Amino acid sequence: MSIPRTVYKMQATGNDFVVYADPRGDLEPTADQVRWLCDRHFGVGADGVIRLTHPADVSDLNQEQVDACDRFGCQWFMDYRNADGSLAQMCGNGTRAVTLFAQKQGLTPTMEGSSFLLGTRAGVKRIVSRSPMKCDGEHVFKVKVGAWRLGSVGQQLVDGEVLRGSAPGTLVDMGNPHAVVLASAAAELETEGLPGTVTDLLSRADLPDLGDLDLSAPPRVRPGLAEGQNVEFLRLDALNTDNGSGRASMRVYERGVGETLSCGTGLCASGVLLRALTGVDHWTIQVGGGSLKVDVDPKDVWLTGPARMVARLTLENIPGC
Repeated sequence: MSIPRTVYKMQATGNDFVVYADPRGDLEPTADQVRWLCDRHFGVGADGVIRLTHPADVSDLNQEQVDACDRFGCQWFMDYRNADGSLAQMCGNGTRAVTLFAQKQGLTPTMEGSSFLLGTRAGVKRIVSRSPMKCDGEHVFKVKVGAWRLGSVGQQLVDGEVLRGSAPGTLVDMGNPHAVVLASAAAELETEGLPGTVTDLLSRADLPDLGDLDLSAPPRVRPGLAEGQNVEFLRLDALNTDNGSGRASMRVYERGVGETLSCGTGLCASGVLLRALTGVDHWTIQVGGGSLKVDVDPKDVWLTGPARMVARLTLENIPGC
């Protein structure tokens, strides 16, 4: 058997995961098992599967990646797989969900201000507890998602058969790849007061309102990346350059999954683009699963949001066992 019979359902702003601990390193899931677990009709239902294990027990890591975890003193690794069974480099919401899971398993402290070092395929991340546990089980964490890389603004064309329009996109690397689209601005924003970089992208966007976008099929990105990319669509809701803060709303199509209620690295990529367009560092971004904070500086991005444990589950008739 390559997955345990007891697993846990976790969610972080509606981005949901099947999570389990594998301290001995002998419970690596197959792609078929991941697809079954994530199936919302025939399995548990999730956007992805997270196996919490030791870095040396992750089969696709090379020795350099394992040694990097050792140098940081990082004992645990987030072995994350998309719903289609493919490997993923990083998941910002997943880091919060699996940290809460680790706390409940007694693997890391739970007090406010405590931190957890977590290995990912995009490097070691530090997750800090930002609040005591609430009565409904919610716990807020701040994640240093880390370094970002911004491509040429507006140089991609994002369209598709079901999008009913097109808009310029911008590639952002957060350890995993994103194409971010500034699709619209809130009606109450006075466009003449917006930075020229914002009005330029808005003038080139021809898409329905954010809530009317059809994301039932993968958006097309040209030129895109050979391995694919997540695609984020943004609406600029408010901008206050005096105090360096702004608000936006986001929808996302995740490669290997489809549209999800939230995407942590997609939120960070969105914050990176918004900062490049406006000079504003601090963003509150609304997604289908809730509201999160994104803080960007010239080198790094931080993501702050909640996570919850939903259920402890006993599996029956596991495929391949």
